[in-house]
This record gives sequence, structure tokens and C-alpha cells, in this order.
Amino acid sequence: MAGNKVKTFKNNPNLSGMARLIPDVVFSNISGIELKMQIIAPWFNEADENNKPKWPLIVFLQGSAWTFPDVNYQLPQLASLARMGYVVATITHRNFMEGHPAPAFLQDAKTAIRFLRKNAEEYHIDPERVCFWGTSSGGNTSLLVALTGDDPRYKTEEYHDFSDSVSVAVDCFGPTNLVELFEMYKNSQEPEVFNGFTGGEISEHFDLLKEMSPLLILEKNKKYPPILLIHGDADTIVPYSESENMYKALINNGYEAEIIRVENAPHEGSFWSCELLDEITDFIKRKL
Repeated sequence: MAGNKVKTFKNNPNLSGMARLIPDVVFSNISGIELKMQIIAPWFNEADENNKPKWPLIVFLQGSAWTFPDVNYQLPQLASLARMGYVVATITHRNFMEGHPAPAFLQDAKTAIRFLRKNAEEYHIDPERVCFWGTSSGGNTSLLVALTGDDPRYKTEEYHDFSDSVSVAVDCFGPTNLVELFEMYKNSQEPEVFNGFTGGEISEHFDLLKEMSPLLILEKNKKYPPILLIHGDADTIVPYSESENMYKALINNGYEAEIIRVENAPHEGSFWSCELLDEITDFIKRKL
């Protein structure tokens, strides 16, 4: 009896379209706390001396209410970007619940960027093409990173000689006005989150809420990167208006920004779709 015809494929000497995981890369030891990132990068033939690629970088921060982000949460989706030719690093930061209030999370995010620039040759990164993408509190961080490039207030001594500015920022359902958000939650149990975030009673640290609010620190005539904001209009945790107001402020001040409204989408969950990931990828590709 005849068997099935043998299928034949050409080999893939350059390993094009493949990705590899570099786990648990330590990028900071500040305050004696070891912070690790996961790096997903395009796989390539390292034996080929004529093949020394440099890929654009995407730094991703998962939302955690500024506590301790899950670096693995979006790895399956982010792997597709590595296969397209991006180095993707999912990062974490210090936890305000362990005594590290704001702006520790922002300092750590910027440290991660500087670490990756310092080690750009090792990870085959193009240091001139860097995107920061975050969700929820990570989205808030993304906007703060975009608006405070190389601001000495948030620059620690780690890799101090390298830049923490970015070329593109993507914010998914991130808070933009923490003062307004506090007003929304002050009669619930959530004020404890804000007290921990600021490191004490809100009444004594109200200025810090303003300082960590992208909408409130936006200035005219600055050099800000292109920004994409995406938000579900059924989000009950961070209202859609947070992104809408930020978008209007960016446009009214002459900055490059785009916004996507996801119909009937909550915070995380069904917010995500392949179509939305394609839009994010397209924006990064166009602007980076």
C-alpha cells in the first residue's frame, strides 16, 4: 500500500522568524533588592560572523497597582513580537507594600532601560529605537517614562551614564490623573493603596500624587515621543476618561498621539484581541 508523500522543507540557516527566551536577567540591586527581567529576542545563527543584527527594543511592564508585576503574564503575546524582529524585555520594580513608595517604581523602570542600553551589544539591541509599553499601573509608568526622559530626579546611580529616554510609548488603560482617581476611591477601601503608594497619609503627600500623574505634569514645548493610548470604555477600575483626557491634552499641546477605544472592554480580560495586538504592533513599527 502506498504511503503518504514525504513533505520536504528547506532548512533555516539564519533561524529567521524564531525567538529565544533569556530568563531572569538581573538588572538592578538597588536597596539590596534583586530585580529581574525576562528577555525574549529573535533567534539567529551566532556562528555566522557576517550576521550581527541590531533590533529595536520594547520594554514591557505589566500592571500590578504599583506592587510587584508578573513578568510572565504577557509572555505568550510578546513572543510574537520577538519573532517579528524585536527584543522584548518584561520588567518588574520594587513593591510599595514592602516599603518602597513612589517614585521607586519609576526609578526602576528607567534603570531597566539604562541597563538594556548599556548591554545593547550583548542583546543585539539598537539603542536608538526604544519603546516602552505598559498596562494599568504599567501604562501610567509608560507615560511617565515618556514625559520625564533623563530627568535627574528619577535617575539612580545604576548605569547612570546611559539614557532612559524612549522613542515611542504605549499606554493600555493606565491612570493619568491620580488626584482624580483618588477622589473616585476615597470613600472605599482603596485609599490604603494610595497611602502605601505615597508612603504615608495622602494629606501629607498629595504633591506626590500630582507628580506621578502624567496629565498634570504635561508641559508645552517639550520633546515627547509619539504616544499611543488604548482603553476600554467599560473599564470600572480606571475610567476611559483617564486616557481620553490625556489624549486631548497631548493633541492640544501639539504632541503626536493616537487613541483607541475598545468597546465594552473591561480592565484586562476581554480588552485583548488579536486585532488590537496588530494595531499596537503597527503603531510601534510606524513610529519606531
